Amino acid sequence: MKHSSSPTPPAVEVRGLQRRYGPAGSAGFDAVRGLDLTVRRGELFALLGTNGAGKTSTMELIEGMAAPTAGTVRVLGHDPHRERAAVRPRIGIMLQEGGFPSDLTVAETGRTWAGLTSDARPVDEALDLVGLLDRRSVRVKQLSGGERRRLDLAMALLGRPEVLFLDEPSTGLDPEARAAVWRLVRELRGQGTTVLLTTHYLEEAEELADRLAIMHRGRVVTGGTVAEVIADRPSRISFELPERQGRYEHLALPPLDAEVSSEGRRITLRTPRLQATLTELLGWAAHHELALGGLDARSASLEEAFLAIAAEAGSDTETTAPALIGSAR
Repeated sequence: MKHSSSPTPPAVEVRGLQRRYGPAGSAGFDAVRGLDLTVRRGELFALLGTNGAGKTSTMELIEGMAAPTAGTVRVLGHDPHRERAAVRPRIGIMLQEGGFPSDLTVAETGRTWAGLTSDARPVDEALDLVGLLDRRSVRVKQLSGGERRRLDLAMALLGRPEVLFLDEPSTGLDPEARAAVWRLVRELRGQGTTVLLTTHYLEEAEELADRLAIMHRGRVVTGGTVAEVIADRPSRISFELPERQGRYEHLALPPLDAEVSSEGRRITLRTPRLQATLTELLGWAAHHELALGGLDARSASLEEAFLAIAAEAGSDTETTAPALIGSAR
C-alpha cells in the first residue's frame, strides 16, 4: 500500500494576521488587521503600500521578530517566532537599516556575521556578489549610503537562504547599483530562492515580482500578478490635433469606447480596449488625412494602478490613532 507524502508547505503562509500597538480601545492602533497571504516557493513576491499601510509590521511578524496579536504565520512550515531555531538558519533578512558597528571594516563585519550564521558562505564570496569585494578593508562608517545597503544585502546572503526578506532593498542606491541588485535578485530567484520584498519603487516591483499585494491600513486590498492588478485599469492614448483652421475647423472625434479629456489641442483617451480604440482612431485619422501629433498609446502602469487603488482605499473614513501611526510602519 502506497502512502502519499504530505504536500510541501508554501514558503510563507499567513492567515488572519493581526498586530496591535498599545492598549485595547481607541488608545491603541491596529497596524495589521486580519491579513491573509501566501508566497509560493521559488517566487518573488512584492508587498506594496503607502506609508503606514503595515508593510514593515507584517514583515517583522513573518520574519519572527515579534509574535502576532492574533492569527498564524508559517515560514517553510514552521512558526517563525515560536520555532525560531528551525526557521532562522534557512532565511536571510535585509532590514531597512543594518546597524552594523561603524568602526569595523567591511571584512570584519562579514566575519562577525558569518560567526553567527549556520553554514555561512565565504565572506569574500558574499561581498563579491554585491560588488563590495574591493571595499573589504574600508570601515563601515566610511561607506556611502548605497554601499551600506549593499553590505546589508551581503550579510543577508551569507547563509544561502531558502527565503530572503528584503525591506526596501534599493533605498539609497544609484541607478547602476540598483540595476546590479536587480540582476542579483533575479539570479537568486532563478536558483530557487524565495524572495519577499517591500519597496516604494513601483518600477522595482513591476520589473521583479512574480506576484504582489497592495496593502492599505493593515489589509491587502488587491493582489495577483502585475498584469492582473492593472487589468481593470484603463489604457491611455494621447495625441495633439492640428490647429482648428481651414478643413479641420469642424472636425470632431468619432464615437469611441473611451473617456475623453482635453487640454488645448492635446487630447487624452482612457479606454478598456486599447487595440480596438487605437485602430478606430487611426482609421479616422487616415480617412481625414490627419496627422496626430505626439501620438502615445500605452497600457496602464503599476504606478497608475497603485495610485488609483490607494485613492479608492483612502476614501475609507475609518479613524486611526495618529500618535501611534509612526510606530505602525
